[in-house]
Amino acid sequence: MSDVLAARIAQGQLTGLSRSKKVVPAGPFTGLLTEGGHPMMSYAVATQPGEPVTDLGDSLDVLRAAFPPGALRFELVEQACPGAAELLEAAGLKVTARVPLMVVDPATVTLPAPPDGVEVAVVATAADQAAGGAVAHHAFGAPGEPGPGSEPGPAEDGGSVVAWLHGQAVAIASWTQVAEGVTEIVGIATAAEHRRKGLATLATAHAVKAAQAAGATLTWLTPGDDGAERVYANVGFTKVADAIHLAEADA
Repeated sequence: MSDVLAARIAQGQLTGLSRSKKVVPAGPFTGLLTEGGHPMMSYAVATQPGEPVTDLGDSLDVLRAAFPPGALRFELVEQACPGAAELLEAAGLKVTARVPLMVVDPATVTLPAPPDGVEVAVVATAADQAAGGAVAHHAFGAPGEPGPGSEPGPAEDGGSVVAWLHGQAVAIASWTQVAEGVTEIVGIATAAEHRRKGLATLATAHAVKAAQAAGATLTWLTPGDDGAERVYANVGFTKVADAIHLAEADA
């Protein structure tokens, strides 16, 4: 069952991202490039989730020709493409991360009661997006100043929820484009002075339910550490697979 879920997640990722990125077919892999974006927003995924990878063929040559020099990266669901990571390592790429991949059926998630004074709402304006984005910007230690917000699009294309305390944004969580009923929960962040108050759990649960309203029947995420994994387990997420990231030495 876990392998089936892993393949479904990988297929949803490929389908959804193919709509918004430059697609580079390369045998067992597909490059997904964000032109003009940060290098971390471009990477390759498995072309046929659920199928083992037994031969790289000329895939690395094709992808290296499309990616900026030294910037080739892979983000794979390990159980959805058996053999791929081993072949890529043998070809000289390095594993940069291996993290749990956790899933939950949105229909099983119950929204926790918010702390006193806290309200959570789906982002509906550019100003709200900017406020929530600033929380994430500072929480993740991004350089420079937070950027301006943008007007949200249709919920099925992704969106965000923000937790507000007396009119101040204190936490944010987002979901990606819903494809084949699958979406990833991303960008979960809490303002430093408001951590350890259950706000990450609250925002994550609201993002899952908002994604459900947009058509998601399976939501997934990858925790950054054991503490985050416990937070997401409180929402109902359980581990079903491993996400593995590989990159060239210069990436």
